[in-house]
Amino acid sequence: MRRIHHWLDGRLSEGVSGATGPVFNPATGEQAAEVAYGGQAEVDAAVGSALAAFERWRDSSIGTRQGVMFAFRELVAARRRELAEAITAEHGKTIDDALGEVQRGLEVVEFACNIGHLLKGDYSDQVSSGVDTFTIRQPLGVVAGITPFNFPVMVPMWMFPIAIASGNTFILKPSEKDPSASVLLAEMLTEAGLPDGVFNVVHGSRDAVEALIAHPGVSAISFVGSTPVARHIYETGTRNGKRVQALGGAKNHMIVLPDADIELAADAAVSAGYGSAGERCMAISAVVGIGKAGDELVEATAARIEKLSVGPGDQPGVEMGPLVTREHMERVRSYIEAGVSQGARLVADGRDLVVPGYEGGFFVGPTLFDRVTPDMTIYQDEIFGPVLSTVRMDHFEEAIDLINRNPYGNGTAVFTNDGGAARKFQREIQVGMVGINVPIPVPLSYYSFGGWKDSIFGSHAIYGPEGVHFYTRQKVVISRWADPVHRGVDLGFPTHG
Repeated sequence: MRRIHHWLDGRLSEGVSGATGPVFNPATGEQAAEVAYGGQAEVDAAVGSALAAFERWRDSSIGTRQGVMFAFRELVAARRRELAEAITAEHGKTIDDALGEVQRGLEVVEFACNIGHLLKGDYSDQVSSGVDTFTIRQPLGVVAGITPFNFPVMVPMWMFPIAIASGNTFILKPSEKDPSASVLLAEMLTEAGLPDGVFNVVHGSRDAVEALIAHPGVSAISFVGSTPVARHIYETGTRNGKRVQALGGAKNHMIVLPDADIELAADAAVSAGYGSAGERCMAISAVVGIGKAGDELVEATAARIEKLSVGPGDQPGVEMGPLVTREHMERVRSYIEAGVSQGARLVADGRDLVVPGYEGGFFVGPTLFDRVTPDMTIYQDEIFGPVLSTVRMDHFEEAIDLINRNPYGNGTAVFTNDGGAARKFQREIQVGMVGINVPIPVPLSYYSFGGWKDSIFGSHAIYGPEGVHFYTRQKVVISRWADPVHRGVDLGFPTHG
């Protein structure tokens, strides 16, 4: 059985606990590897290595750090297929989808290549007689990233390129469900010239997470995952004196107005609802059809679902792969059963999908519900699977109010050809990322990614300018150099005269 090891102090490490967990091929349902599980001992080793490396890395020049990022960028670009195949083998998403994930992570690396411009401070000359004031941004120290299974390359690369380029050292705790890509990234960083200890990987589950968020040597925590865990990490991390950004769950709505291009909206609903088998925090899971748009949209969406190709993600022509684990597959099926029992109209049922030759795989087919109401479980919960719910409403204002009442505020979209309606939506909607005729409004690397309400805990969004601010802290310097005229002791309150 292939063993996936930790990455500590620039090399593979078996760790000391000896505990392991299974890693499956979701398309076959068979165990493909085992991953070492770390706990307090492995986290202590990673933090010790990162602290020692920080003493040197924070004093490295900005040019040196940018040079590592440029070299890393070239390695990732050259080996993107290898990374994509590692993602598909353990997560299940299609190769094309995995390549897209690598590309979106690569864009943040490219953003970090220009870190010198982003670390500039401010300067004010002569704020008082002979006194100047300026600001500098300095790294925090050892920072950690705890990342989800659905984007084993992209989400870590939303974190560590900016953290490392800013002068911090980094510990990654990837998902234990698809851990291989994190080790490949570690190897590429070392090949790019990153000193030992600047980037470490500790595999595992809750024990590793709890050790990281309580460790006194860790200055900051970045997390992406479910809302209950995000809340726990934020509360525990801040209680332990750490800076925390914790991105949680979502229930993303897409409103379709009667004047919208229904063909465009249906394409978008299917793409955003069933891409990566719905295992995306920015997936559309609730479509709100306004007036006559509802009937047209459900019909157009159902027609597209019939043509989707579902199967192993590494097979040509496949558009949607399996779910990540058997447990998650059963969970998604249970939500479909709940939707039926609670009275929603099941238009397309993916529970009994069988892929020939892959009967043991974790497959659930594209599922479409109509006439879903806000009191139903399939509307209220984040299913994180290929289940799309259609809600009917008569008025645009009702739909806006529905979204604003939802506890999540990650992403949303409106499809319309009415500029006034679009402007009303973008101004009134209480959601952090908004698409207008765009179903998945994920910002490019030079903006920042972050929702509102229960979709984020902490005051910083991830990557982009806010990512730089999260991984650095500002220092204000007020300086005066001695002049030949000494004015003597003055016990009065300082003024700016």
